[in-house]
Amino acid sequence: MEAVINDSIPQTPQTFSSMEKWMITITVMLVAVIEVLDVTIVNVSLNQMMGSFGATSEEITWILTAYLVSSAIFMPLTGVLMQYFGCRKLLLINIVGFLIASMLCGASTDLAEIVFCRILQGIFGASLVPISQYVLRNTFPREEQGKAMAIWGMGIMVAPIMGPTLGGYITEVLNWRWVFYINVPVCVLAFVMAINFIRETPTHKEKIDWLGLILMAIAVGTFQTVLDQGNNKSWFESDYIVVLSFICVVFFTLFIYRGWSKKDNIINLHLFAERHFMASTLILSIYVMGLFGSAVIQPLMMQLLMNYSPSLAGDVMAPRGLASALVMFLAIPLNKILDNRILVAVGILISAYGTYMMTQFTMNDDMMTFIIPGIVQGVGLGLVMMPLSSAAFDYLKKNQIAEASGLFSFGRSMGISIGISILSTVLTRLTQTNWNTLSPHIQVFNPNFTHWMNTQNLTLQNPAAMQLAAIQVQQQSSMIAFLDCFRVATIMLLLLLPIVLLLKKPQLKDS
Repeated sequence: MEAVINDSIPQTPQTFSSMEKWMITITVMLVAVIEVLDVTIVNVSLNQMMGSFGATSEEITWILTAYLVSSAIFMPLTGVLMQYFGCRKLLLINIVGFLIASMLCGASTDLAEIVFCRILQGIFGASLVPISQYVLRNTFPREEQGKAMAIWGMGIMVAPIMGPTLGGYITEVLNWRWVFYINVPVCVLAFVMAINFIRETPTHKEKIDWLGLILMAIAVGTFQTVLDQGNNKSWFESDYIVVLSFICVVFFTLFIYRGWSKKDNIINLHLFAERHFMASTLILSIYVMGLFGSAVIQPLMMQLLMNYSPSLAGDVMAPRGLASALVMFLAIPLNKILDNRILVAVGILISAYGTYMMTQFTMNDDMMTFIIPGIVQGVGLGLVMMPLSSAAFDYLKKNQIAEASGLFSFGRSMGISIGISILSTVLTRLTQTNWNTLSPHIQVFNPNFTHWMNTQNLTLQNPAAMQLAAIQVQQQSSMIAFLDCFRVATIMLLLLLPIVLLLKKPQLKDS
């Protein structure tokens, strides 16, 4: 693989005018943001889709799973695909494919059709984020890469947070089909700009390692499916999940064993032997587990327990993204004078504090109480992402950046999936546990229950009394479970601090 990569990436830096740099930045940000946005923008439209397709709540989640699985399989292949097609051609192919798949998703008439189209959307969208990062790294000189990575990080990390907001408005004002149709004008604009501003890289068509590709595809595909479907199927109580998990472990083991000893493996696993890249990818993966896991369940909490509409819940989440975007730019000068390890550690602590603030929520809180912790999280996100995205590749050779970009983005994608899966499971299990703990207290010998009955002007002879009491217990059980999820997310973030010590000081010279 080393020989392949060495020939596939230009060894001399290209020069760009100031105007070209920013037009290239706008181009790659358009395609990267639209891909990341599609991961979360669909979530709030699932209920409408259930009605359109006559699907159950379990069946409709395959619309999400199909996209995540296909994207997860193809994202690590970015370096291989780039050396085969060239950066510009691959980008154009992916933009056109993503556009067509989005149109087909919007026009789908049954569940099987939209699931197939979402698979296509995931395949063509998988490389868009890694390509955007690679292009920016090769467009801006080292002294300007902090600014470029701040812009990249702003789009990549803010877009998933803004997805539910945009999806909520589109679903309420139009319908779920426009969640996909909105991609069309953006893709058309990005295609035109890519033709005019993105430069081609040399290609090198080597024999494809088909066995490595098959091993990786099965391992990653089964792993992502287990993550996305596990909670719905009660995890290892389901034979389906047990079998998929066994297949995943076997094929991951074979892939890693074979890949570590085979130089021309489909993925160059030896990139992780470089400590700085390995640590940066690990930090990013665990960081998004906690941050985005909590960001996903917070609007769910507001909609289920506080009766927020999807658009209003999205409005609460929006300041988090805006704060993150602002701080990323403020972090640019800080990154020039401070060790990036300090910025990352401070950002993690701030994010952890914002997440801890969420453990103090009550069902009587006003909107501002829900907004402030999100802003604090956004400040931390801005401090973490800019130096981490900029420095992750500092100790890699230029000919390794394309493949490393795919693996770095893969770590982010897997981290988000694992975080959502963990917190969704915690939420489901603890809600049931809390119900079992609280429900026995609904009885006449409990003075608190009697007092509540009196405040509601209810008696045991009233048929609605026990029903209202059960609703209260269910709400309290869920609320306690949500708060416990935020505690778990806080712990995830704090556990990152020792890993920051693995990062090296910034390297000032090109390698």
